[in-house]
Amino acid sequence: MELIDGKKISAQIKQELADEVVRLKAEGKKVPHLVAVLVGNDAASETYVASKVKACREVGFKSTELRYSADMTEEQLLEVVEKLNADTDVDGYIVQLPLPKHISEQKILLAIDPDKDVDGFHPCNVGKMVTGLPIYLPATPAGIVELLKRYHIPTQGKHCVVIGRSNIVGTPMSVLMSRKAEYADCTVTICHSRTPDIKEYTLQADILIVALGKPHFVTADMVKEGAVVVDVGIHRIASDKTKSGFRLAGDVDFENVAPKCSYITPVPGGVGPMTIVSLLQNTLKACKGLV
Repeated sequence: MELIDGKKISAQIKQELADEVVRLKAEGKKVPHLVAVLVGNDAASETYVASKVKACREVGFKSTELRYSADMTEEQLLEVVEKLNADTDVDGYIVQLPLPKHISEQKILLAIDPDKDVDGFHPCNVGKMVTGLPIYLPATPAGIVELLKRYHIPTQGKHCVVIGRSNIVGTPMSVLMSRKAEYADCTVTICHSRTPDIKEYTLQADILIVALGKPHFVTADMVKEGAVVVDVGIHRIASDKTKSGFRLAGDVDFENVAPKCSYITPVPGGVGPMTIVSLLQNTLKACKGLV
């Protein structure tokens, strides 16, 4: 069993991005500028945005954080989006989800300029992804593909089972793994909360990608020997063995599943760090006009 170390790979990619920023500066070209918009004070969103700002600083990107109170109106947020669309210094931006309930996430998403949608969530970008056109890929799925690539894990002709069908991870992941590409070309099965007897499918998986959002959902009896397991889930579990009073766990029962795997991602330190560097890669593409 070999651990897929997302922390190590993300550090490598950050260094590559930092080197590219040095080259851009030396050539007198623009440095990538990423903006993060945060409405309200959701704890997870606060942490995620702080990580993005820190990562930008580490690689030399310009970053701006726009914070607004939870009582901001939908119309006010749409005005912010419009200004960012028109700002030529901003290469890409993200509106951190979830938004307060009185604001339509769909309406905000549709208002974002697809050319600056470095999250890859706009329907125009999703459509381009499905048809194989150059585009900003959703950060988490892109990060997973990058891990498979950097660990030289064979995927062609393999059976990939994806658990979860969200627009952020599960659905785009299934599209990417089925595409005609070196680290894809899989036969893909999507399972979800309404799939009867999920174990029947997971036991067939050469590559199992789990993004269901239930801690320790995948157990050892659901995984075949030699499978590659990618755990997208992250949960706070109460623990009396840590100072914080909790520990982080994934959708996979790591302790018991890992011995059966050829490769497996840990939680934390697996997929998580790759999500942020994928966002930075998209921002660099936006800055260089590669999409």
